[in-house]
Amino acid sequence: MTIVRGWCPTAWAPMAAGDGLLLRVRPPFGRMTIAQWRVLGEVAQEHGNGAIDLTSRAGLQLRGLSPATCDAARDALIATGLVDPDPVRDARSLLLSPDWQPGDDTHRIAAALHDRLDDLPPLPGKVGIAIDAGAVRTLADSPADFRIERSRNDGLMIRADGRATGAAVSTGGEATALIALARWFVASDGIAAGRMARHAAPLPGWATGTLAPAALAAPPPIGAHPLGTAIGLPFGRIDAAAALALADLPGLTGVRLTPWRRLILEGVAPGAAGLPRPDPRLLAIDACVGAPACPQASVATRSLAIRLAPFVGDRVHVSGCAKGCARARTADIVLTGRDGRFDLARHARAGDPPVMTGLSPDQLAALFGSTSRAP
Repeated sequence: MTIVRGWCPTAWAPMAAGDGLLLRVRPPFGRMTIAQWRVLGEVAQEHGNGAIDLTSRAGLQLRGLSPATCDAARDALIATGLVDPDPVRDARSLLLSPDWQPGDDTHRIAAALHDRLDDLPPLPGKVGIAIDAGAVRTLADSPADFRIERSRNDGLMIRADGRATGAAVSTGGEATALIALARWFVASDGIAAGRMARHAAPLPGWATGTLAPAALAAPPPIGAHPLGTAIGLPFGRIDAAAALALADLPGLTGVRLTPWRRLILEGVAPGAAGLPRPDPRLLAIDACVGAPACPQASVATRSLAIRLAPFVGDRVHVSGCAKGCARARTADIVLTGRDGRFDLARHARAGDPPVMTGLSPDQLAALFGSTSRAP
């Protein structure tokens, strides 16, 4: 049976996984200094199993910790400013469009909200806020419940997730509007629904608007970026040794996190020596950690994803169970683990009705053109 948890791990509330405790870090504004990045790598190496995962909400997960090492890891992360010493504030999930510049609308609104985090009501663990106030929208496909976005008329709007349109907000009033919408969500029994998109209560009049959001822009490509260089992480993972090596790249001034399994390395030239250059085919496959690291999964996922990558041109999602943690959106091909084998669906999400069931990795490899067999 698949268990859907109603909360997300934090540095103060680690979650048990098959490979130990999982501790999540949400750097303020989704940016880390070189010193913070080094501390993160050192903590992962010393107190965990060295695995660092970049999440779909632009957070970082350190894996393989134990009850004996969690406190030391958290203390080190607090000391460098990556974890808030207040557990309630630390659990607040803010997602920023990662190409923000100091003083622009996204940064201005995020800073105002960050100063008022204590004004937000207690919210379910998976509820989050997206601030997507750049010239174009980039976060519409990323999970969030309350959004500040660019509208089609080039103004800023507030939109509740699951609603097609939103309402205009005044310059300087965006943080107040977000807090008010979060308070309405709680007061209207949104906690019972769990997420804004599932909450059917009519919005308050001030938040009910007819503004359409601006068109969605594609995530930044791998390579040259206005801030430096964007690099892809297969399956969103980097190990501690590789993370520490990034800190020595010439020109590096900071690391931006994205919800697309990419890092933006500020100040680094695209051709810099030492940049990781993973197989681009792996970047087109979404795969959760799978078994045995996740107790929900009954199948190994990433070994199959690596095996299929050379033979599949479509967007593929390999999920250890029906939860689909690695990708919430549809994919061209979805392989969902069930009782030690895989179900195959097309143009679907994990757990959707399959067109083929009970497939082994060897059968899937043969189906997609590989002649190799599992080791």
